[in-house]
Amino acid sequence: MIYPDNFEIKIGFSEIRRLLKERCLSTLGKEEVDRIFFSTKADEVNEWLAQVRDFRRIQEETENFPLSYFYDVRASVLRARVENTFLEEHELFDLRRSLDTIAQIVKFLNTNVDGDDEENEEQDGWKVDKKYPYPALHRLAEDIMTFPQLISRIDQILDKFGHIRDNASPKLLDIRRELARTEGNISRILNGILRSAQSEGVVEKDVTPTLRDGRLVIPVVPNLKKKIRGIVHDESATGKTVFIEPAEVVEANNRVRELESEERHEVIRILTEFTDKVRPHIKEIILSYLFLGQIDCIRAKAEIG
Repeated sequence: MIYPDNFEIKIGFSEIRRLLKERCLSTLGKEEVDRIFFSTKADEVNEWLAQVRDFRRIQEETENFPLSYFYDVRASVLRARVENTFLEEHELFDLRRSLDTIAQIVKFLNTNVDGDDEENEEQDGWKVDKKYPYPALHRLAEDIMTFPQLISRIDQILDKFGHIRDNASPKLLDIRRELARTEGNISRILNGILRSAQSEGVVEKDVTPTLRDGRLVIPVVPNLKKKIRGIVHDESATGKTVFIEPAEVVEANNRVRELESEERHEVIRILTEFTDKVRPHIKEIILSYLFLGQIDCIRAKAEIG
């Protein structure tokens, strides 16, 4: 059946779309709301109604349904189609958490009444469907792929806060250890120079080393800058303070910059290597996010009754 262009407005359905979108947890769900269409096919409509009834029962019967991290990382995943591109660590963190949410939802909906998440059993050579608590949602979830190996690899790369682990690779661990040692040595040398300068009245007692352009320096008043041998890197906006890098730490500061560059290159290598593992699964990953959007939309329908 063909509906007139203004049919939604006439029956007030645009307001229903708005209410649904307000209750969605993600852009994925909102896009799914936009895809809602009218149908005169009884089987299709009954299936949609059954999905909403199933979700209402979930809301009534359990508080364990996964509803966190409905992140939309499709743009990042699609960008990974290009060779030698990589997901940044914040994108990897969002991917990990949302893939885990999808996996938990799929497991929840594919677990039968006996607590078994196998899809079916065989009796006398015939496949027999098991009973699922939420059959309409199970039908939606049964063919959705999950990615435990990708999640496991991300956990080897990122810590619980979403930062690259020191031991994400042996080389990165070596770089960060040397970086920590070098920065520690710089701090000790600077503090020694600072204490000496403070005792001689060259700098104020409350002055501490500070960072300028990624280098640790000492703030000094301009008329006393020749008292500390080193390189002037900057001055304050008022001109009342100059920032000197003592000669004793110039080489070590240079090494810090080198190590920071090496660290970034190794992080990029790790992220690129992981993204190479994602690339063959992009189609299936995108489908799993469409499923997450469907679940979000169904949940919103259940919310508004």
